[in-house]
Amino acid sequence: MIAIEPMKGASPLSDPPRVRSAFARVALSARGVRKSFAARSGKPVRAVDGVSLEVRRGEIYGLLGANGSGKSTLIRVFSTLLEPDEGHVRVFGLDVRVDELAVQRLINRVSVEASFFKKLSAMENLVYAGRLYGVAPSDVRGRAKAILTRLGIEEDRLHEPLEKLSRGMQQKVAIARAFLTSPMLLLLDEPTTGLDIRSKREVQTFVRDLREQHDATIVLTTHDLDEAERLADRVGIIHSGRLVAEGTADELRERYGARDLEEVFMSLTGRRLEDADREEARL
Repeated sequence: MIAIEPMKGASPLSDPPRVRSAFARVALSARGVRKSFAARSGKPVRAVDGVSLEVRRGEIYGLLGANGSGKSTLIRVFSTLLEPDEGHVRVFGLDVRVDELAVQRLINRVSVEASFFKKLSAMENLVYAGRLYGVAPSDVRGRAKAILTRLGIEEDRLHEPLEKLSRGMQQKVAIARAFLTSPMLLLLDEPTTGLDIRSKREVQTFVRDLREQHDATIVLTTHDLDEAERLADRVGIIHSGRLVAEGTADELRERYGARDLEEVFMSLTGRRLEDADREEARL
């Protein structure tokens, strides 16, 4: 196991006392969150419909749902990229509207559509990202090398143009970029979608290590049932914008008399998860 040391200049502990005092047992709290968008028909579509949840500090919380269920919209609200139409979100006690800049210093996000400067190398992209946070390139290089090696990327690939790297390697670079700042709350939006089995396992192992080694709190969205059970301490199942069930995998199986999370999902929605994904793809 490769130890990844905290990077100078990026620790949230340098925040003012008002922010430090917010490091409570609850990392993320959402109450009655709603978010709608205008559809082509002109009628609003409610992507998130009254979601309330809490994520404890140091927890890996999995949001499980089909494509189009609202989980990615919810992550964008948590990350301050979208403002909720109704409801409140707090990150370590800080309101995402009132304390937006302070919240942004505590979080980072990885999405399935992560963007880069494709002509630059992985290392150049990471050095650029570090400079945005006021971190010296020398500090970024050592840390980035440790993270990417941990994720299975060989050192000689770090200096190739990103456009020459596989989809899986690019996603690993996105994860490394998110963790450069040692976020207190890491929001992973479908981080392993499109990856091969080996790359998925490497990313999943890294996510678990983040929690164990760095007291990171992680919210993970996925439509991969195995990934949800493998990684998450608790799972929230989201369907049509609503949080319809929540608990550990064992609690959910017992509650719904199910053998696995697939049967739990069917009990709650009337469909298999992969069928719901296919239906959404046709829309």
